[in-house]
Amino acid sequence: MAQIAPFHSLSMALQEFADERDWQQFHTPKNLVMALGIEVAELQEPFQWLTPEESRNLSAEKLAEVRLEMGDVFIYLIRLADQLQIDLLSAATEKLELNKAKYPADKVRGKAKKYTEYGE
Repeated sequence: MAQIAPFHSLSMALQEFADERDWQQFHTPKNLVMALGIEVAELQEPFQWLTPEESRNLSAEKLAEVRLEMGDVFIYLIRLADQLQIDLLSAATEKLELNKAKYPADKVRGKAKKYTEYGE
């Protein structure tokens, strides 16, 4: 439960930020999804063309860039959830449980295949 208060506070701060600028009119689910997709693409950019090892060992400058892009992604996801009245923590918990059923550890450990491909 300790995580809910800071999450709620951030959500309220984002709401206030949009209200102060009269941006609610632009924060439709469609627009927020589009903005989220753009921010995800911006998050991908610093990783483009890196080897797996390089992607694990980013320079301080690249890491700072990635950190801010992750913040943008998080902000738009929270705004979208607010507009659609979706509890993100609950949705993530539910999705984790569904994934546990789809990907039983004893069957998929060490495999990078979709659940429909690993067989019995």
